[in-house]
Amino acid sequence: MKNYKNRYINLMLVAALILGSSSCNKDFLDEELTTAYSKEYYKTEAGIQALAIGTYYQVFAAEFASEVPLTATESGTDEFHAGGDPSNWIWNSYSSGFKAFVTVSNANTVAANTNWDNLYIGIGNANQLIEAANEIASSNDAIKKTALGEGYFLRAFNYLKLVSQYGGVPLKLTTSSKVELEFKRATPEEVLAQVIADFIQARNLLTNAGAPAKITKDAASHYLAKAYLTRASEINDSWNSATKSTDLQQVVALSDEVIATHPLAANFDNLWNYTVADGANEKLPELILSAQFNASTLTTGGNQQHLHFLSTYDQLPQMRRNLAGGRPFSRLAPTYFVYDVFDHINDSRFWKSFQTKSIINNKSGNYYVNGDLGIMYIINSASDNRFAKTKNTDAIIYSKTGKTIPTVYVAYAADKTGLMADVRFPSLNKHLDGNRIDVSNTKGSRDVVLARSAETYLMAAEAKAKLAKIGSASFADALAYVNIVRNRAAYKAGENRAAYTDGLAAWTVSGQAGIPISYIPENSYYESNNIAVSTAATNLSITGIGSFPAEDLAVIAKLGLGTDYDRVLCLILNERTRELCGEFHRWEDLSRTKTLLSRAKAYNIEAAPNIQEFHNLRPIPQTFLDGVYANGRPLTPGEKAAMQNPGY
Repeated sequence: MKNYKNRYINLMLVAALILGSSSCNKDFLDEELTTAYSKEYYKTEAGIQALAIGTYYQVFAAEFASEVPLTATESGTDEFHAGGDPSNWIWNSYSSGFKAFVTVSNANTVAANTNWDNLYIGIGNANQLIEAANEIASSNDAIKKTALGEGYFLRAFNYLKLVSQYGGVPLKLTTSSKVELEFKRATPEEVLAQVIADFIQARNLLTNAGAPAKITKDAASHYLAKAYLTRASEINDSWNSATKSTDLQQVVALSDEVIATHPLAANFDNLWNYTVADGANEKLPELILSAQFNASTLTTGGNQQHLHFLSTYDQLPQMRRNLAGGRPFSRLAPTYFVYDVFDHINDSRFWKSFQTKSIINNKSGNYYVNGDLGIMYIINSASDNRFAKTKNTDAIIYSKTGKTIPTVYVAYAADKTGLMADVRFPSLNKHLDGNRIDVSNTKGSRDVVLARSAETYLMAAEAKAKLAKIGSASFADALAYVNIVRNRAAYKAGENRAAYTDGLAAWTVSGQAGIPISYIPENSYYESNNIAVSTAATNLSITGIGSFPAEDLAVIAKLGLGTDYDRVLCLILNERTRELCGEFHRWEDLSRTKTLLSRAKAYNIEAAPNIQEFHNLRPIPQTFLDGVYANGRPLTPGEKAAMQNPGY
């Protein structure tokens, strides 16, 4: 099967296939449609491959042309708060309009049912793929087994998302030949049992060819480990005691299997050094599975996540929007938890994950020229007393030119205004994409990393910590996995700590339309840390649970954590931020570990006043409740209330 990024047009084919599977009244105009595909087409090799391609797109890629990933996984957490645009503020704030119907701010607001509907559409496609693979008339076992394994994986993938977001949901495991209106919610235990069974099927059927564009055995193993970890997590503690120990042991075994064949990239910034679609950074061995995109003008939507984590740099004096600066929709901004959870001197990941400098590209007057440093974010420590104001204008000199920098923002200054009071902030760079047609184009061609082995290490660490809690491992076992990830994050001997790269470096001169660039391959490491230049290697290893880094101890103290397990889990969740920030995992990680409430209250200024315990699950959409029947009739208000998650 070809890479689905090059065959997006087949999604339309799949839509025709789905329509073609329903009955048609031949008497209508007394015409027979001869160009539609029937279910018989699925029984051919071409048909089942086309169906698989369309299902890949629906399950993995389609959502990234929208703001669903932000609202489902990043908003309302400890990592991000509302940025400069309020379109989806309500998903971050948990305010009174966050219910079975979400109050709409504007056309960009994600409705309560959008994610739910998209996931069930993908499940319907996966069910069709499973049935077609079982019925295909082919002597090519590789095609049959691959399609079947992909079908099981894709169904499990979406049901894992559903149970993580909503708890128990209806299980629909077959296609429908007629309209169905009666559905009941399965329990979380039943849904996760199905998810695990499907991932096991996928793992047994698939090979390891084609990663990260293709679903592989290792991808099935990674997500099977995630499903076991979910079942063994705190949100399910009311019923998971019988399976917890075995599940956690499976997490470790499966993680070890995946890690063995997916070595970490040599340097953390190798992952984000995007220059062209299908370039080297999109094929690293660390990558297990990615949502595929390309630069073809035939596709619609594309990957739009490059828009959402950017600061509104183009509203500042002497700055102009440009392709190498990005188009800033500015939906989410980092919290102070993100700023403070890194060791800014020894850990390279903050400086390789966030853009902290931009150059002037719209000069005015005679003092500055295009190319002078125009914006700088100083991410310093709370003990730094160098700065009087959070926002400094023409007050700080750039050492390379001897000129003052027009706009400097300081994380910690004497006025205590802080970065969260302004719509300007360091931009997350993991999705930035300069490889676009023009400055205003929203369609990105960069792949989205769905799974990589650094996360697999941290899943194994969490499983070891949970096993230690029940007396079946030691916390030192967990730290061994954490330290491997941290060691990659340390600076290497001879490394230039001021060097910076992101996907906006992929800009092309022809795409600039004569507008100078604002991208600069440099960060504010030295200005922020106020230390002498060094090229020495750093060390981030943690020697034991009694010697946690200061940044982790600060979080532990703020959250009031006392037990060894709570402290180690806190460290692992912190490590997940340092490694995986903005990679669409956070809300579900905090929900399943029952840490969402405490962390959002501690670090998210919009969520803190409103978030409650029941927000660990999303509301069942009212559109679903209004459409469901029982015993041949619509649900009564009381039945709808009983089907809804508590609190909504």
